[in-house]
Amino acid sequence: MQRILSILVLASFLVSSALAHGDNSHFPNQQDVTVKTSKVAGNVYMLQGRGGNIGALIGQEGILIVDDDYKAVSEKLAAALKELGSASPKFVFNTHWHGDHTEGNEFFGKQSIIVAHANVRKRLIDPPVIFGRTTAPYAPFALPMITYTASMSIHFNGEEVKAVHYPNGHTDGDTVVFFMGSNVVHLADDFFVGRFPFVDLDSGGSVQGLINNVGSLLSTIPADAKLIPGHGPVATISDLKAYHTMLIESSKIVTDGMKAGKSLDDMKKAGLPEKFKEAGSGFIKTDQWIETVFKSYSKK
Repeated sequence: MQRILSILVLASFLVSSALAHGDNSHFPNQQDVTVKTSKVAGNVYMLQGRGGNIGALIGQEGILIVDDDYKAVSEKLAAALKELGSASPKFVFNTHWHGDHTEGNEFFGKQSIIVAHANVRKRLIDPPVIFGRTTAPYAPFALPMITYTASMSIHFNGEEVKAVHYPNGHTDGDTVVFFMGSNVVHLADDFFVGRFPFVDLDSGGSVQGLINNVGSLLSTIPADAKLIPGHGPVATISDLKAYHTMLIESSKIVTDGMKAGKSLDDMKKAGLPEKFKEAGSGFIKTDQWIETVFKSYSKK
């Protein structure tokens, strides 16, 4: 009986986690998905479907997008992009390998040039297990055609689109994309507005690495820039500062507990102070965040 209950609890967690993160591409009613388009600044728009936020640079030369959601959303995403000028982007950046940001490669990769960090291509060829699920390797045409290890720029529609690798934060292949002319930055899953983030430890992610990366970004991004997070509404530098403070303070509570010899179970039962309640109301709940921090710093 105990084994059956454990299996049911695990199954419930996996399903609820997938749904909370937008991963219901294998569930029915995908016809109910809508793609919302909103202008961010300059020539940059944000599109929101089922998965991660999509950035789009539009102009006379065509469209460049950052991330491409789940494959189940691809046709509706293409229709939304057509309203901006073209259903087929010339370039698609993958900010990291997770399916809610890359499954659309299967649809757009037949006509678009996919660009990503070298580690993203490696992960898509041999995807790690995530939330207990194994992802099939991506088809050759759905893989990044152009890769880089540190940074690269594409000059398109009259402005520089600069992709910069920030290592071992959310994953080991994270890219932040700077739309230099429009003063917009797409931070992807290095930034969850007001919520605890998902740090994929099995894909080279690290809580301290994420803290360091966000700190570096705060010293790099212009104060008046508009920010596209991986999930959530368009944000400002003040939102990113609050997020950074939340990461530092909540992590310190866990690491201080570790130094005091507290067990993971004890810290999960104790939870975090009330001010972190809202941060733990998203995809990653408070106890999951405590466990992530504990495991990340235990690796040291």
